[in-house]
Amino acid sequence: MSATTLFYIIIAIILVNFIKDKILNALNAKHYNDPIPSELDDVFDEEEYKKSQAYKLANYRFGIWSSLFSLVLTLSFLVFDGFEFVDNIARQYSDNPIVVGLLFFGIIMLASDIITTPFSYYKTFVIEERFGFNKTTKKTFVLDKIKGLVMMVLIGGGLMAVVIWFYQFTGDWFWLYTWAIITGFTVVMNMFYSRLIVPLFNKQKPLEEGDLRNKISDYARSVGFSLSKIFIIDGSKRSTKANAYFSGFGREKRVTLYDTLVNDLSDEEIVAVLAHEVGHYKRRHIIFNLVMSVLLTGLTLFILSIFISNPLLSNAIGVEIPSFHVGLVTFGLLYAPISEITGLIMNYVSRTFEYQADDYAKNTYKSEPLITSLKKLSKNSLSNLTPHKAYVFMHYSHPTLLDRVNNLKK
Repeated sequence: MSATTLFYIIIAIILVNFIKDKILNALNAKHYNDPIPSELDDVFDEEEYKKSQAYKLANYRFGIWSSLFSLVLTLSFLVFDGFEFVDNIARQYSDNPIVVGLLFFGIIMLASDIITTPFSYYKTFVIEERFGFNKTTKKTFVLDKIKGLVMMVLIGGGLMAVVIWFYQFTGDWFWLYTWAIITGFTVVMNMFYSRLIVPLFNKQKPLEEGDLRNKISDYARSVGFSLSKIFIIDGSKRSTKANAYFSGFGREKRVTLYDTLVNDLSDEEIVAVLAHEVGHYKRRHIIFNLVMSVLLTGLTLFILSIFISNPLLSNAIGVEIPSFHVGLVTFGLLYAPISEITGLIMNYVSRTFEYQADDYAKNTYKSEPLITSLKKLSKNSLSNLTPHKAYVFMHYSHPTLLDRVNNLKK
């Protein structure tokens, strides 16, 4: 296979993926005006439903233009040898493979962030603002950007440096060492994410003593679940949308509730949401997801090790001097279809797990408060109640609200 053939395969993958997404989005958009199912007719009144339709349409149109811009930019970068241009800049400053690789990815990531910032700004301060969701100040927006870039340099750059070093000194076995490092990093992040990363962006505080904490503690004891760390996070700092999540293992396990969730839901509904999260833990979904993530990472790295030394990977995107960092970019573009397949499988598994967690909450607590909480959360986020089945299959990690409500009523 020639470099030219590989180049056209990459272009085809990008175009097919773009067309596939546009078709799915268009099919989904055709259902925006569908009547609300009778099981969900208490979610929106007529005015609220019109608002939700307008919100979905605004995001749909925004998505068309932003993805089209991304497509044109990516294709232009490939056609006009953008990667060669960046690689040459990086090589002007050093001949050390690690330094060159870090400069190469640093330039691309920084340029990408600068180019996409106007889209992020528009999404936050125009669309989200128009529909009453945005609580992000311009200061917070800028600080988030700066913190994100610093984390990308320290964490992303550190990992990339280690990976290139392994490749230079261990050759074909680099994937095993890289797998071990990434596995360790993944476990640490799962354990200590709420303690190490979240405080950089949000304030957390323990849930105060009172009726809600007592009800949560009573439920946790009733199902034999040791839970002492219950935190409230200031999600309202950025959005009115609500959420809750479970993180950590052993002594580090904790439940984090958005302050918006606590404000929007009754105590009984919050306990029901918590029961759902406990269901994920009791059913070992968190462990399964972690193990699958590690295994998929190992598989990807193994496949990468087979092809990374082939100069065709670099030549295919117009770079004359073969290198690990350029080959990594090409591999990522070629690996996209496999990622799509594994993503579909994991989404299916995730939807199955959501049903199981709902069943756990229903059997150990109550189904009705979970149903009402899901409806409230859908209402407050102007969710799509009538998505197209193909779009759900391809993109949803959770079942639709209608499917979850029907399951909980069984």
